[in-house]
Amino acid sequence: MLDQTDLRILALLRENARLSWKEIGEQVHLTGQAVGNRIRRMEDMGVIRGYTAVVDPAKLGPSLTAMVTILMKTTDHGRFERFVSRRPEIVEAHRVSGEGCYSLLVRVPDQTALNALLDAILAYGNYRLSLSIGRLK
Repeated sequence: MLDQTDLRILALLRENARLSWKEIGEQVHLTGQAVGNRIRRMEDMGVIRGYTAVVDPAKLGPSLTAMVTILMKTTDHGRFERFVSRRPEIVEAHRVSGEGCYSLLVRVPDQTALNALLDAILAYGNYRLSLSIGRLK
């Protein structure tokens, strides 16, 4: 079970995963070693699944960000899920309720790459596409 100190540690890590245990400890009134023990416990519990760098795609060069809603043709979702896991341009994939079966967040360098991905998706179902014209958060 997580307590308020664990939740505060998680909040600090979400803001900056590069904080040292000592720096976190100063903010939650624990020693660095105690913070490390709590972090390891949360990793073992699966609460913390990993650490990542957040990259600004705009700084990497021209790109398109699209949200794609997938409307499956079949009930064989396993094959589609394997397809999604192999495509690096699909940066997020969610199984959803409501309209559609899946919602994908896609980042591609240009329209040619987007069209190629959309053509490949047609083997699994139809899609609805929305292009991002600006990121708010």
